[in-house]
Amino acid sequence: MGFAVVHLEKAKGSDSGMSAHIERAIAPKNADAERTHLNKELIQFPEGVENRTQSIQHRLATVGLTRKIGKNQVQAIRILLTGTHEDMEKIESDGNLDDWTNDNLDWLRHTYGADNLVSAVLHLDEKTPHIHATVVPIVTTERQRRKREEAVKKKYKTKSTTTPRLCADEVMSRVKLKEYQNSYAESMACYGLQRGIEGSEAKHISTSQYYRDLIQKSETVQQDISSLLALKEQEQAELSKIKSYKSKEQLKNSVADVGSKMMDGFSSMIGTPKMKRIEQENQALKSDMETLNNEISNLNKYLNDIKQSTNQRVYDMQAESLQREESLKREITTLKDQLYKIFDLFPNIKELLNFEKFCLAVGFEIEIIRRLFNREEVRFSGDIYSHEYRRKFTTNDSTAKIVNDRDCNNRPSLHIDGVDSTYWFRHKKSDDLKQMGINIPEPRPKRGGYNVSISRDDIFFINFGQ
Repeated sequence: MGFAVVHLEKAKGSDSGMSAHIERAIAPKNADAERTHLNKELIQFPEGVENRTQSIQHRLATVGLTRKIGKNQVQAIRILLTGTHEDMEKIESDGNLDDWTNDNLDWLRHTYGADNLVSAVLHLDEKTPHIHATVVPIVTTERQRRKREEAVKKKYKTKSTTTPRLCADEVMSRVKLKEYQNSYAESMACYGLQRGIEGSEAKHISTSQYYRDLIQKSETVQQDISSLLALKEQEQAELSKIKSYKSKEQLKNSVADVGSKMMDGFSSMIGTPKMKRIEQENQALKSDMETLNNEISNLNKYLNDIKQSTNQRVYDMQAESLQREESLKREITTLKDQLYKIFDLFPNIKELLNFEKFCLAVGFEIEIIRRLFNREEVRFSGDIYSHEYRRKFTTNDSTAKIVNDRDCNNRPSLHIDGVDSTYWFRHKKSDDLKQMGINIPEPRPKRGGYNVSISRDDIFFINFGQ
């Protein structure tokens, strides 16, 4: 089960920069331009209003504020609504994205007021479907006094609680933020989304911070590339120097050989001690040159070995990567074949999986669901959730069982206390209304047809019309 995500952020000034991002006046790097046409505005603007920024100003101008808006006062609150990536993809692939969108709009209107909700845009051109909502923080409650004001003995006249005020701090108080997380998770429970971990240290990354991090990573990669190119140029320069030095030394060695032969001729003809000394120096020079040539040869061999080793390492890494990719593709193909075989052998498995989600949304634990799937009659007590009434009902001692509905091609149906769960929730709702003093008249019998009625013992029967 994934998490429901609701994030609030105060906007600055007219928030025109965020409007450009939401309305795609400026194409962001993380959006797919070929899917931008799928985005849609969910709130109809008032007459004469063309965009989100104008809608914020229109609400402030027409609400009837009695105080002047401060220069640094927050005029709007951004709200991001989404869920875990895998769960949002599942909601979209199952065709439930429209229902999810409508439930989000209902929650926004109920939580912040329909008039305060000035914009809501569904984005489908990014990795995960999400909604950008904009709320103007208009409240009518009495302003909370600060401690230093309460310490002053002078009493001020209490203003009317019906006068609208612009107060983002009251809408985004610590208590209210926790309430938003809880109520939003309850409204998203029917889609398999649950509340995030309370007290988690995970932080939301804003859009501007995301682009700053992206630019910083790009600059770091560019610096690494420049460093590698400079290192490569340095190695090539060193290699060129070594080759040039080798050529010069070979030339010197040839000149020395010629000089040595000439000295040998002179020595044979003259045979003086001075000529013998020169001959010895030439022999020593030749020995040094041979040693230097050997070192140059060893250095060239070492450089070639390094080059071959590097090329072989890169080749091995590429081969290993391709091998892993092929292995992963084979595993995915095998898993798909097994899944198709399961669906072929057990055609009702998809309905059972969807039914399991329904049981989880009702509030049953995995162990109870496992027993229900084994066709056991399970006794339980506690609160269970009704998607039809969007609330929980309490029972002290009830039984639950899965029964195949013959009228619907033997599809599984949840029965509570011997009746279908739909009728059971309706009967609980009727009992709650009766306790409040609201009596619902029982349906009158129809002529020539059937009339379904509910007895006090939760027994459903059919009366033939008179």
